[in-house]
Amino acid sequence: MPTFAHAIEIATTILTAAGMAWCLLVLIAALSFRFSNRKSLPNFTPAVSILKPVKGLDPAMLEAFRSHCTQTYPGDYEILFGASTEDDPAVPAIHQLIAEFPTHAIRLILCPDRLGANGKVSNLIQMLPHARHDYLLINDSDIRVSPRYLQRIMAPFVDQKIGMVTALYRGRAHKWTLGAVLESLGIATDFAPGVLAARLVERGIHFGLGSTLAVRREALVASGGFEGIVDQLADDYELGSRIYKAGYAIHLSPEVVETSVPAYTLAGFLSHQLRWARTVRDSRRWGYLGLLFTHTLPLAVLNVIASGASFLSLWLLGLAFFLRLGTAMQTGAGILSDRQVLASLWLLPLRDTTGFLIWIWSFASNTIHWRGEKFTLRNGKLEKTV
Repeated sequence: MPTFAHAIEIATTILTAAGMAWCLLVLIAALSFRFSNRKSLPNFTPAVSILKPVKGLDPAMLEAFRSHCTQTYPGDYEILFGASTEDDPAVPAIHQLIAEFPTHAIRLILCPDRLGANGKVSNLIQMLPHARHDYLLINDSDIRVSPRYLQRIMAPFVDQKIGMVTALYRGRAHKWTLGAVLESLGIATDFAPGVLAARLVERGIHFGLGSTLAVRREALVASGGFEGIVDQLADDYELGSRIYKAGYAIHLSPEVVETSVPAYTLAGFLSHQLRWARTVRDSRRWGYLGLLFTHTLPLAVLNVIASGASFLSLWLLGLAFFLRLGTAMQTGAGILSDRQVLASLWLLPLRDTTGFLIWIWSFASNTIHWRGEKFTLRNGKLEKTV
């Protein structure tokens, strides 16, 4: 009978092989995504209301706001900002934006009521009655977009079956800190590959990404509206999931937006990653368990240790490294056009090791910290912890 050490060696060898298969899947998914988006855009430019809930002042927020006002979109659009109070630090930036673009339809909506645990969704509920158009686009306050953003996001709605259009994003660290660089690198080489793989395996996207949630108003109503997700932490994921279950398709646009990454300390980075990990764990339970196989490099290192650095384990480690490097470059540089990825690739082993440890740590409890508040996560819902 095999010894315990030999059993561990066999197990880690199998897991490493599974991790390399995951890398191949991501490469195929990235190529599939590229080929599927080579068609020219249809000429469909409906009127759209952009809803931007705000709380606090994010890095380069005004720059992100301005990018929404320089669209080459031929259709009509308005921008609605929702703040809980007039004293919110983001409000002066909104007033400055209105002064800079007086011909644009830009309004500030005060949302004084707290309608659920998720403050962002609470604001959206109070903003919705003020939106004039039948197409709505929600994105975070720090999202910076290209001049053709609206045209590329709204065009797929020419297909009446599509209820939501969402988009990938890249992180932009405005100030070099280890935490900020690891966060950006994780978006490009961990998060984006997972989305692309899900699109390939599940034959489409069945969830939304908070960087862009463009929806038909009728699809929003059919899904239960914002009221149904006001206590959900993963509101973007849940909104997309409910729209899909209501019978609508979700389209992943080739348009990539940019999010500002704060100058995280290492502790801040770990806290943010842990919150994100527990959010995913609660939203996609079986899928989250399957993430074990995506930690290719840490699994290969464990295999080297378990086997006493056998020739096979070292060969697998080398192959795993180059496959992991390939997926990082294909998604980060190729799909997301993230210029920071190539300069940060030397930190990929550290990022992957940290990600593996966070994956393990995420099973330890259901507690998260979000926007200065402490919550317990139960079945996707937030419960305030005193």
